Amino acid sequence: MTQTLTLRRPDDWHLHLRDGAVLQAVLPDTARDFARAIIMPNLVPPVVTSADAMAYRDRILAALPEGADFTPLMTLYLTEATDPADVIAAHASGMITAVKLYPAGATTNSASGVRDFDKVRGVLEAMAEAGVPLCVHGEVTRAEVDIFDREAVFIDEVLDPIRRKTPGLRVVMEHITTSDACDYLRSSDGSLGATITTHHLMINRNHILVGGIKPHYYCLPVAKRESHREALVELATSGFEQVFLGTDSAPHTQANKECACGCAGVYSAPVTMPCLTQVFDEAGALDRLEAFASLNGPAFYGMAPNAETMTLEKGDALDTPAPLQTGDGPIVVFDPGKPVLWRVQRD
Repeated sequence: MTQTLTLRRPDDWHLHLRDGAVLQAVLPDTARDFARAIIMPNLVPPVVTSADAMAYRDRILAALPEGADFTPLMTLYLTEATDPADVIAAHASGMITAVKLYPAGATTNSASGVRDFDKVRGVLEAMAEAGVPLCVHGEVTRAEVDIFDREAVFIDEVLDPIRRKTPGLRVVMEHITTSDACDYLRSSDGSLGATITTHHLMINRNHILVGGIKPHYYCLPVAKRESHREALVELATSGFEQVFLGTDSAPHTQANKECACGCAGVYSAPVTMPCLTQVFDEAGALDRLEAFASLNGPAFYGMAPNAETMTLEKGDALDTPAPLQTGDGPIVVFDPGKPVLWRVQRD
């Protein structure tokens, strides 16, 4: 018997669209299911000023399929040279929704990120006063720190000190991957939120490494132990109001994933809602999916939830989509490696 579930149309609070031919190819997959998305600014060169954000937004809107109902929520890439006045003006005008902090060298196109956090203190203080959210990629990048420990060390050495020194700063820990981050979020006040990706709810580090290297599961932050994945599922499905969906859908061409030094990123946009519904179904928490996917994020960012709805239906296992063809080459879509019995109803 077919089972259906209807919820408010979801938003994606962490999304990579890239630019050029890849943007043209991947944007329809997000616009089909999500009403809004926080757009990551780590292009080459990065989106560092309000003028950069305006130009990128215009390219996104020009690439939208005809009739698509989708709003890109733009961000600025925080550097040690960021002008606080430009940030505040861009936010006040509605041009940007948040500012993104990348520790230098933490992930794709992060070389322009922050090395000395004292040099951005003035920007952070101005953001706290003006109510501009800070989205953080939460990993330290020192060579002596094990890659599986980088998130926990970041919380202790960087994030917590920043929050203590900048009262009132609204912060989103993006794509959290550890029980350490779950515990820190639960112990915080309402000025701290967190996103969790679809793939981190479904895979652990064994998926990447057991039986041969699986490059299409490789992402940053890297997937952790099964106990951490279980902690993420427990938090996401608990109804806790400060956690919400951010897919971190990050397209790279197949050639750039399947090579001697493959890129970090999982392209999950086409299958996020079926996979996410499967996770909540298995946890016996379908009644809490709407909060995670559609309500908590808008509440944290001070926006109204979407008026439109989405309906998912349960039936036969979903076929894994074929690679997405782009002008730069094919992009492999996330395969959770297990049956997904849900799909989005299409008109």
